[in-house]
Amino acid sequence: MSIVITGATGHLGRKVVEHLLARNVDPSTIVAGGRNGDALASLASLGVRTARLDYEDHASLDAAFVGAERVLLISGTDVGQRVTQHQAVIDAAGRAGASLIYTSAPQASTSALVLAPDHKATEELLEKSGLTLTVLRNNWYTENYSDTIRQAVSTGSIMTSAGSGKVASAARTDYAEAAAVVLLSSAYDGEILELGGDAPWDVEELAATISAISGNHVTVNQLTTDEHSAALKGFGLDDGTAGFVSALDANIAAGLLAESDGTLSRVIGRATTTLRQSVGKLIMPTG
Repeated sequence: MSIVITGATGHLGRKVVEHLLARNVDPSTIVAGGRNGDALASLASLGVRTARLDYEDHASLDAAFVGAERVLLISGTDVGQRVTQHQAVIDAAGRAGASLIYTSAPQASTSALVLAPDHKATEELLEKSGLTLTVLRNNWYTENYSDTIRQAVSTGSIMTSAGSGKVASAARTDYAEAAAVVLLSSAYDGEILELGGDAPWDVEELAATISAISGNHVTVNQLTTDEHSAALKGFGLDDGTAGFVSALDANIAAGLLAESDGTLSRVIGRATTTLRQSVGKLIMPTG
């Protein structure tokens, strides 16, 4: 039997593989699947099995899932195609007789979050599938602010329309470790886990943290949603990307990423990575 990680060539998937190995899982029982050949070769160097896996190639899914006991479906990144792609993975897991763990979004079934619709639709497919399943509703990854942090150090400013809204982010490795824990235990079967960082923060706190670590004073430039979108377009972003970024900030301002009940830290058995730790690692990686 095997544990299959879809999207293993991405940042989250690789970290899940690393956490499984850190928990002394036999590498031969791990199948890391993805589309990036170079990344697959790098994963193979860890001793795990690899498989070229494409959500739109049903034969590749069936081949990768042979003998699978547990499948981690890391949500796809192709907006507009994800639900169909996820259905293909769900169907393949069903044919293999595997249980399935899915990475979703906070409060996906009820939230107005711009990211939620595809996840809500996928969760509905999972409910109808009859599979043994666990849903990991991951909040924001602190690493998603890496470019913002670097730019803030350089320019001394953060442009946002998030207002005083908080983000219950955690480091990607925290979410990956939670996925590894769930993959290795039946204790979470049938559960929907709302996962987020222990200490939600707002942009003012982010700016203060960057200032303290870098030594460069960082201010916050608060804009309206429309002003933010227009500014982003002025920097060369296309309409869709600018609209998405400003809509996400509006969601944050409305508190849609602010909730955390400590479930993530309870699952991984330790406190989640703090904002200061994440910013410090980015700004002073050898410190």
